[in-house]
Amino acid sequence: MQVKDLLARKGRDVATISQERSVGDALRLLAERGIGALVVTGTTPPLVGVFSERDAVRALARHGSEALSMTCGDLMSTDVTTCDEGTTVDTLMAQMTEQRIRHLPVVDHGVLSGMISIGDVVKYRVDELEHDKRELIDYVSAR
Repeated sequence: MQVKDLLARKGRDVATISQERSVGDALRLLAERGIGALVVTGTTPPLVGVFSERDAVRALARHGSEALSMTCGDLMSTDVTTCDEGTTVDTLMAQMTEQRIRHLPVVDHGVLSGMISIGDVVKYRVDELEHDKRELIDYVSAR
């Protein structure tokens, strides 16, 4: 299975925020959408960073309530790992585990085309295991 297959199941909607917007705005958007990360946009397409719940916690620990009025550009993660639609789920799992990241923007031919979270990968894997389980039960029952 590849990223394009995951996106076909979950959709290609990507929550974005401008690097000029405040951390408070970002937190409201995360809460409204029930998500853990936003792609941060700016002058360099397709993205300039990612702002996640983890970034918010670190910013609050470092700057206190002042962090809420700082911009996403000030506090976002800029060392962003991306994948493309041809990346395999096995590769995603390895990248996410090794790099301890929870969200990978999907960039294909320079265009932002989706976002894959660790939850998407886990759901795929659970569905795959359920399918395998049903096939084994059917096989054993047919004897």
